[in-house]
Amino acid sequence: MVDVTVWNEFRHEREDEAVAAAYPDGIHETIADALDDEHDVGTATLDELDHGLTDDVLEATDVLLWWGHEAHDEVTDSVVDRVHDRVLEGMGFIALHSSHYAKPFKRLMGTSCSLQYREDGGTERLWVVDPGHPIADGLDGSIELPETEMYGEPFDVPEPDRQVFISWFEGGEVFRSGCCYRRGNGRIFYFRPGHETYPIYEHAAIRRVLRNAVEWASPPEGSPRTFGERT
Repeated sequence: MVDVTVWNEFRHEREDEAVAAAYPDGIHETIADALDDEHDVGTATLDELDHGLTDDVLEATDVLLWWGHEAHDEVTDSVVDRVHDRVLEGMGFIALHSSHYAKPFKRLMGTSCSLQYREDGGTERLWVVDPGHPIADGLDGSIELPETEMYGEPFDVPEPDRQVFISWFEGGEVFRSGCCYRRGNGRIFYFRPGHETYPIYEHAAIRRVLRNAVEWASPPEGSPRTFGERT
């Protein structure tokens, strides 16, 4: 069984009535609910000690899912260092929605991770452009979200190793919404959907993607790489 930690700022849900209505127990609890039938899932939030990501928590985590939006700058560099190092060691990292600006994701990508956006509540269609990828397992050819926030290109990230989804929006924009990377021993997946005022993480196909992504990002079996002097 994969050990999963779902991290969330947990600010919007306590400050905004619309977000609280969509996620009364917090975005992290809704995501955890999508995963806990198949995985050992814990949660962590920004205002906990060490943001809930102590050395012990991260050492026990196979895959870390991250949702952040308004408080990226409040994440301490020491925690970013821990997450970064654990990914290089083999922990999977899944950055969700506005976590393209999360400090750990930006550190791992080495770019600004900037993009265009528009909050208009329009329709999004995520096209599965790599149907053979494990993250697309069990999905139809596309996922339609009736209300969402638009993200548009250019998206300042490195060229993905594999591109699983490309989104189309009502305004005509397109966006690379499912990007796979590898850094060191760790697998990384950026997944775009998840604006806080829409119950997107209740959508059956989105929950399927999250489960698939956790399986894909979990550390592969085998011996860890070793470095240094060889005798």
